[in-house]
Amino acid sequence: MPAKKSKTPTLGERLISALEDVVAHESGESLSLEQVRPRPIDVRAIRASVRMSQARFATEFGLSKRALQEWEQGRRQPDPAICSYLTVIAREPAMVRRALHSS
Repeated sequence: MPAKKSKTPTLGERLISALEDVVAHESGESLSLEQVRPRPIDVRAIRASVRMSQARFATEFGLSKRALQEWEQGRRQPDPAICSYLTVIAREPAMVRRALHSS
């Protein structure tokens, strides 16, 4: 007898579950929600992978040079949106350049 496959919830089922959580929250129920914590990001390694100085990297990708220095030296962490942006830069730097510099 074949083993039963665990069924992955469909998009509709996930949406219904999410809306049930919203309704429960609105009616004052205490919810235990999963917390997603971003993985640390190595900004220096990303910059090194595209072989740019801090000044050029900041200018090329529209970032603050000072913030870049703070992230690389571990004094600050980029917010989640910047972490996502840096991840895209790490994976597709040419695509980001085209998107930013196209007319």
